[in-house]
Amino acid sequence: MDIGSVVETKVNEDIPEFGPGDTLKVKLKIIEGERERSQTFEGVVIKMRRSGASANFTLRKVFQGVGVERTFPLHSPRLEKVEVVRHGKVRRSKLYYLRDLSSKMAKAKVKSRAKDELR
Repeated sequence: MDIGSVVETKVNEDIPEFGPGDTLKVKLKIIEGERERSQTFEGVVIKMRRSGASANFTLRKVFQGVGVERTFPLHSPRLEKVEVVRHGKVRRSKLYYLRDLSSKMAKAKVKSRAKDELR
């Protein structure tokens, strides 16, 4: 039994095309009791899983010297907005090696596509 046949997915048109190595700014809707607020998380895409209704992506950022990773479901109704800050050029689909690097070296490993297109 396929989960795609049971769960109907609604594709959000506000989500642009992105891939591993891209820097994203994700705006989420958080519900706390009766209050509702928006929370922004910005980081580098280190993993993408494109498999129907359960598609998700993982962002990583370094905050005060501690690596923080967060996984977002791609078809979630709580995703308000996904904005591509910078496209990265990488040669892998899973960037788990960024976990072992310092934040400065991680930025050097994920090159910007704009610089390479100018050459």
